[in-house]
Amino acid sequence: MKRPLIRFFVATCLLSAFSFVAAAQEMGAQDQEIQRLKLETYLDFERVSNPRISPDGKQVLYTRRWVNKMEDKWESEVWIMKTDGSYNRFLVKGSDAQWSPSGDRILFTAPGEPKGNQIFVRWMDAEGAVSQVTRLTQSPSDPTWAPDGKSIAFTMFVDAPNKDWNIDLPRPPKGADWTPSPKIVERLRWRRDRVGDLPDGHRHIFTVPAEGGTPRQITSGDWDHDGIEFTPDGNFILFDGLRVENAELAYRESEIYKVEVASGEITQLTTRKGPDGNPLVSPDGRKVAYLGRDWTDDPYLVPQIYVMGIDGSHPRLISGGFDRRPGDLTWAADGSGLYFTSRSEGRANVRFLSAEGGSSKVVTQGEHLISLDAVAPGGLAVGTRSAPHDPADIVAFNLKDASQIRRLTRVNDDILNGITLGQVNEIVYESSDGLEIQGWYITPPGFDPSRRYKMILQIHGGPHGMYGVGFNFGWQEHAANDYVVLYTNPRGSSGYGTEFANKIKYAYPSKDYDDLMAGVDALIAKGFIDEQNMYVTGCSGGGVLTAWVVGHTDRFAAASSNCPVIDWVSFVGTTDGNLYWYKNFAKFPWEDASEHLRRSPLTYVGNVKTPTMLMTGVKDLRTPIAQTEEFYHALKMLGVPTAMIRFNDEWHGTGRNPSNFMRTQLYLRHWFERHSRSPSPEPADTTGGGD
Repeated sequence: MKRPLIRFFVATCLLSAFSFVAAAQEMGAQDQEIQRLKLETYLDFERVSNPRISPDGKQVLYTRRWVNKMEDKWESEVWIMKTDGSYNRFLVKGSDAQWSPSGDRILFTAPGEPKGNQIFVRWMDAEGAVSQVTRLTQSPSDPTWAPDGKSIAFTMFVDAPNKDWNIDLPRPPKGADWTPSPKIVERLRWRRDRVGDLPDGHRHIFTVPAEGGTPRQITSGDWDHDGIEFTPDGNFILFDGLRVENAELAYRESEIYKVEVASGEITQLTTRKGPDGNPLVSPDGRKVAYLGRDWTDDPYLVPQIYVMGIDGSHPRLISGGFDRRPGDLTWAADGSGLYFTSRSEGRANVRFLSAEGGSSKVVTQGEHLISLDAVAPGGLAVGTRSAPHDPADIVAFNLKDASQIRRLTRVNDDILNGITLGQVNEIVYESSDGLEIQGWYITPPGFDPSRRYKMILQIHGGPHGMYGVGFNFGWQEHAANDYVVLYTNPRGSSGYGTEFANKIKYAYPSKDYDDLMAGVDALIAKGFIDEQNMYVTGCSGGGVLTAWVVGHTDRFAAASSNCPVIDWVSFVGTTDGNLYWYKNFAKFPWEDASEHLRRSPLTYVGNVKTPTMLMTGVKDLRTPIAQTEEFYHALKMLGVPTAMIRFNDEWHGTGRNPSNFMRTQLYLRHWFERHSRSPSPEPADTTGGGD
């Protein structure tokens, strides 16, 4: 009797073993069947923006961008389709097209002669003739049709007259090769990231005949003029600026003006202390909506919506206590109110506000980031929409009933077809002082909650930025390589109101550090994070916080502080945004540098034990690369493992050029994997199995 039982027991064990192996093989096969996002897919990725509806409501123009793999840059094209998304086709090379008031032509910008971007006009008839309207030595900006379609307004930088610096330099000998004359700087802001050194001068308003010709300068003086908007009769252009003495030293001050096109006579429409801008004239030409705010020294401002008469009379606040930043302001066709978008709690949707004021009403709802780019007279609106698994596409919806949002383009469906993306999950948790913080985490495709995964904490910049529910190629590509990606909106983030954003006043980056660490703890509590292999990174404000993190904890296996600020004392005087950052501290550094030192990651570099890489563009003027060098040299002196990656042909950030975006992804993971530690033990089996 024993031998049959033994044979039965052995057979049963073998069957169980074979079943286990078969199940494991089946799971492995299933995992192999999952198609993951690959980095090289980025070279086929496309972007869309700036949709515009034709005056008859039948067609939509939009800008479509794609990667020129041979020249390592993004190219722009104007495409056109019907408002139902059909008959979608290429129209012309260029970007930011706008319909003429009658719909018979479009204007767009594209590279032209003699250099840089120029304004072009294309006829929308069967012939489709294209004319280059401007031939300027400085590129025009913000081109806008006049209401009669006969001219186009734009802004352009105008060089100032030569300064009176008549030095008595001896003449060089004939044939001598002397060093060129130095650049003479007398302005506060004399360079700008992504531009470089600025010529001495100001931005002025011009008009040019739509058929081409000589541009005529409308404004003059030592001031900048932006945000141009025609009145319906075409007689005036509204703009914002600050036409006062020493305007460049005025902090958070701007006014709205109107200039008569024929005479150039300028009238100031707003007068309060504080920023006023973005004028938008009502359809009947009698009112102006604009964004403004009473002056405050708080680091973050939420603009409010105002309305005034076309002559500047009776300015009044209409958005009441609405405490989110409005964007994409658009008058209703009947002038009854304004549509706008607002970003809140990681989402962006459209709202409507009566011109008489009161509470705004929700127009669109959803887990997405949606824009409002153009509205046809009948209420048909177009914009872009991005969601966790959906890169931005052009969408259409009716403002009277936006329950149905129609997707008009699917520019990345071809490359994402069959790809399993990481799941995006929301996480809400309490910080060390009980403040509620929102964030998200992406799990790898084929996620198994019983496993322990490597984690990347991604920190946003700004510092008043906002992560949200939009698609992010870089994070999905990290997830495809088996990382959990955590990204949160610590205090100081926008999208949560004025009080939340200003909680870092005179404290950044110390308080938001607590929020980030609480987020890491909340994710660890879910049981699938390998605590031995957690990594942290961020660029700009995220680079600041990454450098702060490694100076205050060694819980991360490795870090990458990208385009950071390391030393606030030196930074405030070398960044291209110096006026804002001087005012971000209670005192100037020459009065009392203690706050600058207290908030500088460099002050805590002696605590750093975490291997810390730095990545910065060599042309960066926002967070100049000298900041990166300071931290790198300090880490080297202390013997902390470090590396400095100096990105060629990059300004602020490291991913403007497609190849540099891919390098950023790869260098990051290489550094993390190079400094990985023995993984945390897998969770114990709690299924109840036994002998």
